[in-house]
Amino acid sequence: MTSNSHKDGMKVDSARQKPSKGGWNAAIFLFLVEVVERFAFFGLAANLITYLTNELHQPTSTAAKNVNIWSGVSYIVPLFAAFVADSLLGRFNTIFLASVIYLVGMILLALSVSVVPMDYRKVIFFVALYIVAVGEGGHKPCVQTFAADQFEEDSIDDKKVKSSFFNWWFWGIVTGQAIAILGVIYVEDNIGWTVGIGMLAVAMAVALILFLLGIKRYRKQVPIGSPLTTVAQVLVAAARKWRVDKKLDSGGVYHGDSQPKTQTLIHTNQLRCLDKAMIIDNLDSMRTIHDPWRLCSLNQVEEVKLVLRLFPVWLSCLMFAIVVAQMNTFFVKQGSTLQRSITPHFIISPASLQALVGLTIIFCMPIYDRYFIPTARKFTGHPSGITVLQRIGTGLFLSIFIMVVSGIVETKRINVVKESNLLDHPKVIVPMRVWWLLPQYIITGLVEIFTYVGLQELFYAQMPEAMRSLGAAVYLSINGIGNLASSVVISMVQAISIRFGEEWLGDNLNRAHLNYFYWVLAGFSALNLCLFVWIATRFVYKKVEEDDVPEEKESGAINRYVDGEII
Repeated sequence: MTSNSHKDGMKVDSARQKPSKGGWNAAIFLFLVEVVERFAFFGLAANLITYLTNELHQPTSTAAKNVNIWSGVSYIVPLFAAFVADSLLGRFNTIFLASVIYLVGMILLALSVSVVPMDYRKVIFFVALYIVAVGEGGHKPCVQTFAADQFEEDSIDDKKVKSSFFNWWFWGIVTGQAIAILGVIYVEDNIGWTVGIGMLAVAMAVALILFLLGIKRYRKQVPIGSPLTTVAQVLVAAARKWRVDKKLDSGGVYHGDSQPKTQTLIHTNQLRCLDKAMIIDNLDSMRTIHDPWRLCSLNQVEEVKLVLRLFPVWLSCLMFAIVVAQMNTFFVKQGSTLQRSITPHFIISPASLQALVGLTIIFCMPIYDRYFIPTARKFTGHPSGITVLQRIGTGLFLSIFIMVVSGIVETKRINVVKESNLLDHPKVIVPMRVWWLLPQYIITGLVEIFTYVGLQELFYAQMPEAMRSLGAAVYLSINGIGNLASSVVISMVQAISIRFGEEWLGDNLNRAHLNYFYWVLAGFSALNLCLFVWIATRFVYKKVEEDDVPEEKESGAINRYVDGEII
């Protein structure tokens, strides 16, 4: 007995020794990969509407819809890629495959704007564009999760590092974004699209090389099968036992057979209809081998609850994504109508103003991490200063002001247009400086510090361990659905306004009533904030048992279930 205990202790000690792989020594490669990849992506995305309107001669509203649809697809593909990573290929292999697809798309895109004949250019361009969307969609959720995997869950030191990891990860993203917007867009507008997009293809090749350079340092997670199977089993088991009386028919709660050690979740009282899936009734008691589609463990049930609890948060953040989607479309078109000359010989691109978002984040993120968090911690006692949901809610509150300020600035622009008799001259530069747009871009940067980083952390920390790539993909899908929804909203606004006699968001920006559109979005954002607060006050965070859980719970023991409590 003593000998066995000694051996078990040796195994535990061995398992807890600091591994030779992982940590920042590995994560730094993935951090650099993300910076370079974001450089490539935003070098394309930030100026895409300019290429569609100026080179492919699409109307503004059509180009805006195409940008939104493409962005939406690139943020929805991660849902499928994450499923493949978690259940089949693993994160490392998925990143490698997605990077190759991404690189092929970028090379084809560069060819489409240079050597492809004009008759086929539009078709090849859009084919290449969606190949890039598939590659980027497969790359994005796995790199972030794979980088976070390099820090151990049960290491105190790694937990401290991970508390700042998401802040600095996002800082790296916007650094790549800002460099792309300031550099690549200037090249695209002043030297040529061939050179500009060629730079993006080279960047993706560099990202792939950097990823492979760290191959010996990575800590790799082995895929454990489809995580969605667990979700399906719990839902089916709960449905099959919907007639079971928790008090009369309960023969106990099933904790599972002996399994590899994972986080042991504590029972929660939300979504108690799912608890029936773990109750052992008379039919289960008579079976020597349990049916996984009729009886699930407490851990499985709680994992499904984790996923379902995140859905209302996801839903309440879609309005935020619709607001931010305007930055890549109508903000750019606003800027194109204003005076953008810095010197007599230097005119900035309207898309380059998006760099202000990145620069705001680059400047403010260290302040948030080094000063705001410690100060807030003194008052709240929370390790992160404020909770993740409070952080997201702060961003949603500020997002209202993005649209309010944008509407005010657009009203000012229209007044100048009227004073200059330019209402029917949309291509004439308005005598108003482009710097009027600075506030809406700066507020957008502040909003992203709170909302995007908060969502990244929430959907990583609150998802079951086996579904963390999927969690990152679900977070990204907020942007995807938001961009698609923005395209739908534009079509709806146009259709409704035409019915009432005057089209909003038409090709003539001077008569497009863009300020009214912004104020409508501000109103819906305010209503959405109320919905989010209602959801957040009822949210239950993941509860995990300590490492010294009772031994009987690890070996499939049975507990009583009475009035929603396990005893």
